[in-house]
Amino acid sequence: MDQPQIQKMLTAAVQERRAGRNDAAIKLFRDVVVQDGAQPQALNALGLHAIAQENFGEAVSLLRRAIAADPDAPELWMNLARAYRECRDDAAEEEALRGALSIDQRHFMALVRMAELFERRGDGSSAAERWSGVLAMAPLIEERPAALEIMLDHARDYVAHWRDGFANTIDRKLAEARAAMPSADLRRFDACIDHALGRRQIYINQCAGMHFPFLPADEFFAREHFAWFETLEAQADVIRAELEVMLADDAAAIRPYVAMEPGTPANKWSSLDHSLEWGAIHLWKDGKRDDAVCARVPRTAAIVEALPLSDLPGRTPTVFFSLLRQGAHLPAHTGVSNVRTIIHLPLIVPPDCRFRVGGETRHWKAGEAWAFDDTIEHEAWNGSDAMRAILIFDVWNPYITSVERDLLRQFYLASADETGAPASAIRVSE
Repeated sequence: MDQPQIQKMLTAAVQERRAGRNDAAIKLFRDVVVQDGAQPQALNALGLHAIAQENFGEAVSLLRRAIAADPDAPELWMNLARAYRECRDDAAEEEALRGALSIDQRHFMALVRMAELFERRGDGSSAAERWSGVLAMAPLIEERPAALEIMLDHARDYVAHWRDGFANTIDRKLAEARAAMPSADLRRFDACIDHALGRRQIYINQCAGMHFPFLPADEFFAREHFAWFETLEAQADVIRAELEVMLADDAAAIRPYVAMEPGTPANKWSSLDHSLEWGAIHLWKDGKRDDAVCARVPRTAAIVEALPLSDLPGRTPTVFFSLLRQGAHLPAHTGVSNVRTIIHLPLIVPPDCRFRVGGETRHWKAGEAWAFDDTIEHEAWNGSDAMRAILIFDVWNPYITSVERDLLRQFYLASADETGAPASAIRVSE
């Protein structure tokens, strides 16, 4: 029988099957195989029929013949894997699934079946890896029937449970080594391991303005970079007292920190625009000293002027009291430039006031300063029923050398000479 006749028989068999006349279809498929023993479509149909009849040995034989005739058809490998699964032959099923994946590494059902196989075997690491692959592909599927959603929920639960167990094992095995280390020496290592274990995200610098390359993108800088912290903290009570007097005498000195130009499109700051939910009293702004405000808090001004402030011509320092009202939230945002570091000196801190930089969240403590890179995503909350107040100012990034600082100053002077304004703004955000 020539190929056109065989193709005619195949077409007839498919039509019989679609019409629900399965016995007639199977007879035609068998006739095709008699005429052409390497016809993959007919062999596959007969293999699936054998699976339905629970004749799994015959199904394996037929499907292997189909694959020999068409080894690049992943569905044939998937059907063979199904036959082996029914036989409870895990090793053979894995081989068949790998055959499908060798043709298409993104074959969704092959990934699913492989994950299920490893899970049945109790191979948690391999199962979690495969379920993770399934979850990574899930967003590409537009229509998700209920059964698929149930399977994806199982995948999420399995991966989360395995990661928790693996993380607990790692924590236990590292406990002795970590206990022998100073906590300051563990911070970067812990962030590395937490990221590897899926417990935290690593955030990078996002500078809207001047980006100084090759600097460490650290969320909170180590205190060792700021030898003057203890001197500053020792004067927190003096600074707080001056602020409290000013707030009692002249609440009108507070200005909204967010003050967008009319016509600005709606954005994350719209709810705080011209609002005293986030207020500020500036002692210095964009490098300019406000003598009137400094006269109201003279000891604070003197304390600040003695610090190694960032001093870019016309741009820095910026020094202000940041006042966050009860219940307020500052949305996640990034600053403009990593050439300077932002310092917080908490002054009035009611309960439940916290601050996140990248993957680390801390609670402010009155009188305890910290330094952070505001070009890494950060946000703030005041969950209390009282106002929170912080002194905020900018100093140089500790990793920038004195030579680089001098050159940056010259750059901003040259930019102002040429354009009348610096090349890019450097504003301080909380």
